[in-house]
Parts: sequence; C-alpha cells; structure tokens
Amino acid sequence: MRGQWLLIVVASLGYFVDIYDLVLFNVVKKESLEYINQVRNMGWTAAEVKDTGIFLFNMQMTGMLLGGLLWGIWGDKQGRKSVLFGSILLYSVANVVNAFTMDIPTYAVVRVIAGIGLAGELGAGITLIAETMHKDKRGYGTMVIVTFGALGAVLAAVVGSKGQALAAWIADLSGYPFQNWQMVYVVGGVLGLMLLLMRAGTLESGMFKDMKSKSVQKGDILMLFRDRQRFYKYLSCILIGVPIWYMIGCLIALSQEVFAKELGLVDTAGNALITNGKAVMYAYIGLSVGDLLSGLLSQVLKSRKTVVYLYLVLSSALVAVFLFFSQGVSVSGYYVLCFLMGAASGYWAIFVTIASEQFGTNIRSTVTTTVPNFVRGSVTPITLGFSALAGSVGNLQSAAIVGAVCIGLAFWATWSVDETFSKDLNYFEEC
Repeated sequence: MRGQWLLIVVASLGYFVDIYDLVLFNVVKKESLEYINQVRNMGWTAAEVKDTGIFLFNMQMTGMLLGGLLWGIWGDKQGRKSVLFGSILLYSVANVVNAFTMDIPTYAVVRVIAGIGLAGELGAGITLIAETMHKDKRGYGTMVIVTFGALGAVLAAVVGSKGQALAAWIADLSGYPFQNWQMVYVVGGVLGLMLLLMRAGTLESGMFKDMKSKSVQKGDILMLFRDRQRFYKYLSCILIGVPIWYMIGCLIALSQEVFAKELGLVDTAGNALITNGKAVMYAYIGLSVGDLLSGLLSQVLKSRKTVVYLYLVLSSALVAVFLFFSQGVSVSGYYVLCFLMGAASGYWAIFVTIASEQFGTNIRSTVTTTVPNFVRGSVTPITLGFSALAGSVGNLQSAAIVGAVCIGLAFWATWSVDETFSKDLNYFEEC
C-alpha cells in the first residue's frame, strides 16, 4: 500500500511538471521570440513573430506524436517505470537548454525534443496505476494524478507573469542577465530534475513483470491496425478525448486573438482585454476541479461511460452559451466561462483510464501513451478546420460547426467502447 501511494504521489508530481512544461511555451512564446528578434536584429513584423510561434508549437506537437509512439512501445517492451525516468529527464534538460536558445532552427529542434519527452509521462503513470491498484479503486489513483497535474498550468501562468522578480534575483547571484521567459523555462527544467530524485522508490507493474517471462508479442503497435474491431476500439478511445482539446486548444487558446474580440471585449484601440495566459489558467483550474468530480462520480456510479456522457452534455451546453449567449460579457464573466468550460472538459482522467482498460497488458502502455498524444495532436486539424470555415461563415459559426463534429463523434465513440469499471486487466491481446 505504501508503494502504491508513493507511485501516486510521484506520478502526480510528474504530470504536474509535464503540464507546466506543456503549457509554458504558449505562455512565453511571444516574449521569447520578440527578445530573439531584438537581440539578433531579425527584423520580424508582428505577423512573422506570430507565424514563427505557430511553427514552433507545431514542432512541439510533432515531437509529442513521435514521443507517444516511442514511449508507448518502450513501456510495453522495457517497462513502465523506465518511461517515467526517461521522459521527464528528456523534457527537463530540453527546457533548460531552451532558456539559452537564441536562433529559430535550434529552438525548433529543442521543442521537438521537449515534445518527445512530454509525451511519455501521463501514459506511463496511468498504466502503472491501472496495473498496480485494486480494480475497484484504480479510478481514485488516476483521478489524483490528473487533478493535481492540471494545476501545473496554473503555475506556468503565474511564473510566466511574475517570473521577472525571480529572474532578477538569479541574475544578481549569477551575473547572467536572465529574462522572464528564460526563467520560466529554467524553473520547468529544474522542477523536473528535482523530481527524478523521488523516482528511485517507485514500483514496477507486477503485470509487466509477469509478462516478461511469457512468450507474447509486446508493444507491437501494428496489432491495433491488423484487427478491425481492435482498430475501431482504438480510434474510439481517441475520439472520446477530442472535445477536451477542442475547448482548450481552440476556444480557450484563441481567446485573445479571436473570441475576446468577437464578444466585444476590446479597448478603444481595438486591443483585447483578455489574455491567453489568464484564460488558460482559469480553464485549467476548472479542468482540475472537473477531473476531481468526474473521478469521484465514476467511483460512485461504478461507470466510466456514464460520466463521459454527462460531461459531453455539459460541454455542449457551455459551448453554446460561450459562442451565442455571451455577447458583451464582462472580463471577469469571460474568465468564469473559461473556468466552467475547463470544468466541463474535466474528464481527461476518465478518458485516459478508459483507453488503458480497453486493451491487454502487452499493448496497454502503447495505447495509454499514444491515445492522449493523438488527442493533443488533434488540435492541429481542429484549428485548421476552424480557420478554413471562419472565412465563409464567421468565427463563432465556424467554432460551433467544428465543436458539433468533435462532440458528436465523442458521443458515438463513447457508445462504441466497452464499460471497463472493475475490469480485470491481467490478460494479453492475441496476434
């Protein structure tokens, strides 16, 4: 029991740092690029700074997709615990390096490497919890990991806005003129490296240990595509989570550039009164609350699917309110909406647990690690679809259409998968 609690604590802290590092680029990308532009005399316009930021974000997401495959397969072949060590070491070092990166090619490479590292933490933690805790209680473990981990985004927003004081203090000690954005990267890297010291006592999955002596195919991702039923189940697991990143990666992340202006939240010069950093912070506070409640509901109702249905209904209602009934909302009212949409998106723990519980031990890490990263990667087609439609139907109508597709597919996917509460996970997938 003590080992299980240590595992939950370490996985929770790991996901906290993971989310901090996942969000921090969007918090400091403009500041960092403007600094590089100034120091290197690049001569970029505001539009070029924005385009470069989008390019670097896409590089990070590419790294996460690659990392999801790498760490997932590695976890099934070499062990879940090794993924926890390897992934956090990689993204921690990458973020420290990023603090001293002053050219775009190197910046892009570092974001790819950081993305690869960021991809492994959640899947490994959820897989270990699913295979270590009692089948009736494992929902509590995954709930704690995601609920606490989501608050990493809050820390990223706070350090991003208040990090200059810390940067000045470190600059006085070291003599190096740290900028605010550099301090944000350094804090993320140092937190991750400190966390590695706690990992020595974590347990390896007993199911994985038993599997090592068996002659069974391990970490073969092609198993998910060779069997039609298995492929549809895998696809459904991904689609269940897509509305979360529609709301966070589209509605919330484009607050400053798009939705604040659409809803009339601008000053006399036409500048948005909303900042992306605060919108993301309030949304992730809501996400943390939502994950806590969804985990508790799942245990009380003894059902994963029922909770997902409830959250999808709530998400649908809040999207409609946000897009069509919020014209002229106050700044504080807008942030309340961000909190509520984050809370409605708070079934991330349930969604990843569903994915983990659908498949056998020999490909469980592969599934549990790749599924959330494919969902994160879905933000690219979501935003591209939104942009493509916005030119003809307008921003609000475009967001509504894209949201209807995402949420509609999630309803279908939830209906398609098996109810897995209390399911025995000690079995293998046959080739």
